[in-house]
Amino acid sequence: MFDCNWSLKFVICLRLQPFAGGRGRVLLMKKDDPEILPPEDGEAELFGDESAADGETAEFHPLVTLDDSANLPVVGNAALHRYLQEISQYRLLSRAETDELARLFKETGDPEAAYKLVTANLRLVVKVAMDFQKYWMQNFLDLIQEGNIGLVQAVKKFDPYRQVKFSYYAAYWIRAYILKFIMDNWRLVKIGTTQAQRKLFFSLNKEKKLLESQGFKPEPKLLAQRLNVKESEVIEMSQRMDNWDMSLESPMREDSGDERKDFLPVAGPSVEERVAADEVREWMAGILDKMRRTLNEKELAILRERLLSDEPATLQEIADRFAISRERVRQIEANLLKKMRTYLENEVPDIKEFLDEFFGPAA
Repeated sequence: MFDCNWSLKFVICLRLQPFAGGRGRVLLMKKDDPEILPPEDGEAELFGDESAADGETAEFHPLVTLDDSANLPVVGNAALHRYLQEISQYRLLSRAETDELARLFKETGDPEAAYKLVTANLRLVVKVAMDFQKYWMQNFLDLIQEGNIGLVQAVKKFDPYRQVKFSYYAAYWIRAYILKFIMDNWRLVKIGTTQAQRKLFFSLNKEKKLLESQGFKPEPKLLAQRLNVKESEVIEMSQRMDNWDMSLESPMREDSGDERKDFLPVAGPSVEERVAADEVREWMAGILDKMRRTLNEKELAILRERLLSDEPATLQEIADRFAISRERVRQIEANLLKKMRTYLENEVPDIKEFLDEFFGPAA
């Protein structure tokens, strides 16, 4: 029986084994991005990775440097520094080591293997959580905690025989758990977790600015039409978001002259993030390019001008072009989304379970 003689091992055991006492909480950390693929073997030197062993490239997780205060969240810098110092002791694993541990855990349920997988990937959650901090200006460790629950969930569900990198698979779960936590707890009022509500939460302000730049007044009715949601949902979400907004001029504390804007992260991605993001774009572009070959003219127009566009065309604009009704365009779009889901499930191993868990099963 594996001895959980340290607090970190204990909470991992709680998450990986049945536990009648309820949901265990995990307070760990790491840095990487769910939208960023790790570099292929041989690219470690480009990013200054000194942790690769025996000529094998370790899974890529760029560190949050301890002196990089500008990139740390507003809340709890001292706690984060202590935490980063603590997790820096864990060695990154090579692809072969990761696969071996994943197979060991899947076949035997060995908690020591799970422990090594989690601790070797702690840096991923830090970066993911930092990407979400603009939506959660409260205790940043809340995001870390939820992200690590997603990480442990990924360890439990990962299939090492599918030839997918664990860090990429885990990124789905980390991002999803953080997003769900924000949606459930923002302003201590549940906004909801339907696909439409998630889209509205992250798109409303962007759509308002877009309309204003085009000379339109961002009325709820127009916003609802552009975002394909109910007008009442736009009004309700606007009220909640407006009530939550925090002035960047406000002081950090009553006894401090520092303002919140002084602690915002420096704009712009790092070199590592840009290179890795390019890899993801190429990967997704390849999948979409293959899928496009199966679509007809109307589906291609909807994919290009509504689903993938930063400035989506309205249903009416598409309807007018093809001399069909708005409702018919809506039906084609719904069928296209189902087709895309099926295609992704066939192309990306294990994504079906992720989609079902957080977006509901396919109709």
